[in-house]
This record gives sequence, C-alpha cells and structure tokens, in this order.
Amino acid sequence: MAKRSLASMWAKSFERSLTAWTRESLRQGSKQMGRAVQATTKAAVAKRKPPPGPGDWLPGVAMGLNGMLRFRLYRPPGIGFAERLPLMVMLHGCGQDAKGFAVSTRMNRLAAHERFLVLYPEQDRVANPHGCWNWFDTRNGRAYSEAALILKAIDQVCLFYPADTSRVAVLGLSAGASMAALLATRYPTRFKAVVMHSGVPPGAADSTASAMRAMHGRRALPALSAAHALPPLMLIHGEHDSVVSSRNAQLSASLWAEAAGAQASEPRRVQRGQRHGMTITDYKRRGEPVARLVEVDSLGHAWSGGAPSKPYSDSRGPDASKMAWSFVASQFKREPVAEATAVTRGWPSRAA
Repeated sequence: MAKRSLASMWAKSFERSLTAWTRESLRQGSKQMGRAVQATTKAAVAKRKPPPGPGDWLPGVAMGLNGMLRFRLYRPPGIGFAERLPLMVMLHGCGQDAKGFAVSTRMNRLAAHERFLVLYPEQDRVANPHGCWNWFDTRNGRAYSEAALILKAIDQVCLFYPADTSRVAVLGLSAGASMAALLATRYPTRFKAVVMHSGVPPGAADSTASAMRAMHGRRALPALSAAHALPPLMLIHGEHDSVVSSRNAQLSASLWAEAAGAQASEPRRVQRGQRHGMTITDYKRRGEPVARLVEVDSLGHAWSGGAPSKPYSDSRGPDASKMAWSFVASQFKREPVAEATAVTRGWPSRAA
C-alpha cells in the first residue's frame, strides 16, 4: 500500500511538473513567436515606407515570358502636364534592394533637384538568394532573360509615366554594374549612356565559377565590335576594392575604346576638399566621348560618396551620383545617331 502511495505521489508530482513545464514552454514559445511576427511585420512596414524626401515612391511589376520583376519608380514632385523627363535606371548590388540602393546613393534627392525619373528594378531572392543579378549566367541564358525583364520594366515606365524614351541611361553597382554593361551591349540603341560602379566587363564570365575569376580580373575578354556606336561609358572604381578588382574597370574602358577606335587622354588628378582623391582618364574618338575612367583612391567595394553608415557606401569618396548624372546629362544633350546592333565576339548577340 505504501509503495502504491509513493508511486502515485511521484506520478502526480511528475505530472504537475510536466504540466507546468509545458505551460511555461508554450508561454515562452508564444512570446518568441510574437517577437518574430512583430519583427517581420516591422521589417515589412519599413520596406514599404518610402525613402525620405519629396516626390512619389511608386511600386510596379513587369511581366514577361521569362517571369516577373518587381520595381520601384521615383517620380519628382511638380511634373507639368506635357513634360517629359529623362529616365535613370538604377541596378542595385548584391545584398541590396531598391529602397536600400536609393537611400545609399541618395539619387532621389538629386533627381528631385535635376528633374528626372529613377527606376529601381529589384532582383527576386528566388532568382538569386543573395539578391545579385545573374549577369554571369550567359551559358544557359538566365542573364539574357533578366536583361529582357529589366527592359520590360523600362518599357512599362516609358508607357505609363512621363519618361522621355530618347533620354534613358542605365547605372549599376557591382553585380548591377555588370548587368548594366550587359544591357548596354545587348540593347545599345536603347541607352544614351551607361555607368558602371565597381563592376565586371561584359563577356567576362558565363558561369558562377568563371564569374569568381572575372571578379579578380583573371579572365580573358572577347573583343567588342559594334555595327553602331555603343552608348558612352563611365566607370567608377575604388583602388582598394577587394571584392571586384579595379583592373576590371581598366579592362572595360579598353573594350569600349577598342570597339570605337578611341584614344586615351592624359590622366588627370582631382582632389575635392577632404574627400578621397581620384584619377580621371577620358577616351575619345574625333573629340567625342567614348569612355571615362574614374579611379578613386582608398575606396573599397562601396558607393563613392554615399550616405554614411549604410552598407556598401563610403561617404568619404567623391559623390558618384553627381558624377554619374553630370556624365549622363551631357550625353542627353548630344545629337542622336543612327540605329544598329552591337555584338560581342565569342558570345551571343542580341538576336541570339
């Protein structure tokens, strides 16, 4: 009888302890789940919140045979009824999204002042878990599919918003810069200018493995040839970039120059206040700009002159956004040239 009583008492005690433990676990689990839901909700709300400043931050989706692409469009305030504005296409780097790139580069603030539209295509994490554009994946055509979707987004913006189709430029950082180069060589007549910040030349890779070698400047490049002029190119690259070798900027400049038969001018040094110094080299053909290479002292893999305390942004550098817009705006003022198709020897042309 005593043994049964002791066993019964132990069983009841264990049951009470187990019940108490279960309740506490559920309570703690609910708290953790609540915090997780709260954090997720907060992040989602923060992402939807527009960057600071005047103007509109508009969502959009481009649809194509190869999938869909989300984007954001910045529209400056006070656009007139019959007004048509230039369009700057901004392609973010790995680990970034449209809003983060807009905040880091502060391009919207410049667009409000200079009056132009800014399109921010956004890579889907399903397409690349790191948010990188698959610029290198030309072997199976994924790079070309993404380029086509970006072009769909541009067409959509030009159709529904007051964009001037004759004044479109594309600019990118890192993987975005490499995708910008792919767009410029694949659809050369669609862009008045292209700006590559810390990117890899077109045709430098056709797979993930070759992309890693190309990022370190260890890939032979096919020559560019153009049945018609490629859009003028501006290159901005940090000399201390340990992710994408600055040699890539020099290679890109050489590719553009060789395709156009341009010659390099004497490099010039520029130092503005306490910002990093830079060396600028222009490549011209018959006095017309073909490429401009800007090599920034002490800059790593980051947007030069970007917002402070933001990822991939160095506020100490010369302002890349202002330099890019100045270069692009000067191309918008040039007379249009006849249409044709650019191709790259050794990899598919636009018609492929």
